Amino acid sequence: MTYPAPSPSTRAPTRRTGRPVRVWDIVLTVLLLLLLAVFAALASYFGLFLGMASDGCFDDNCDYGMLSFGVWFAAISPWVILLLAIVGAVTLLIVRRLAFWVPLTAAALNVVIFFVAAAIVEAAVGP
Repeated sequence: MTYPAPSPSTRAPTRRTGRPVRVWDIVLTVLLLLLLAVFAALASYFGLFLGMASDGCFDDNCDYGMLSFGVWFAAISPWVILLLAIVGAVTLLIVRRLAFWVPLTAAALNVVIFFVAAAIVEAAVGP
């Protein structure tokens, strides 16, 4: 008895490897994420020092609501950026794309956000 030739639907599925695993990217990304966590802690700590800008407030010339927003923005945003960087980097590592740039970009974004928060606090203190 002869068997019919196997059709494409009855063949055993072949394993698709896709992109190769880059060990150096995984190691570098994890190290940079750990450094980003330390950087986020420092940025948050120094962000709380922006509250000292209220020392120059006399005769009710400061907007305390905006000053408080700027301080909390500087203190909380590094942690939000860290969380987004972890999710983004892990997602890229799962699909085997380069991910080392995510923590570097997040660190640069932390610096920009700190200066934006400092400008908000400075605007709240007034002339």
